[in-house]
Amino acid sequence: MSGQNDFRDYCLELLGSLRQGEIASKKMFGGTSFSIDGKTFAIIAFDQLWLKVDDECRAEFEAAKCRIFTYEGKTGLRTMNYYTVPEEAMESAALMRPWAMLGWAAALRAAAEKSKPKAKRASVKKNTEKPL
Repeated sequence: MSGQNDFRDYCLELLGSLRQGEIASKKMFGGTSFSIDGKTFAIIAFDQLWLKVDDECRAEFEAAKCRIFTYEGKTGLRTMNYYTVPEEAMESAALMRPWAMLGWAAALRAAAEKSKPKAKRASVKKNTEKPL
């Protein structure tokens, strides 16, 4: 357990370079989530740090040979919008900062998308008149 806490604390130290607000860590599903103002931008799972990714920043993670988060679900292999960070980013807060900023930006975009009002579908009125 101490090793997990040490890794969590180390990741918090690396992610602290964001300076976007206080980073909260919370246990979840055998791992840890990291969030600012309720917006999750990073997780620890399978003894690795993963950052939130979306279509806008996915190519940068893929170009750096980062791996997508996958797990075995009831219906087969599932993926989530989280990628590992490049190995060198785990060496210092300065090297982590650009990657953490990408994860934070993806979390902000996801939150903005969730808060958009859903468009109502036009209701189709049934013709209740009887033919003559």
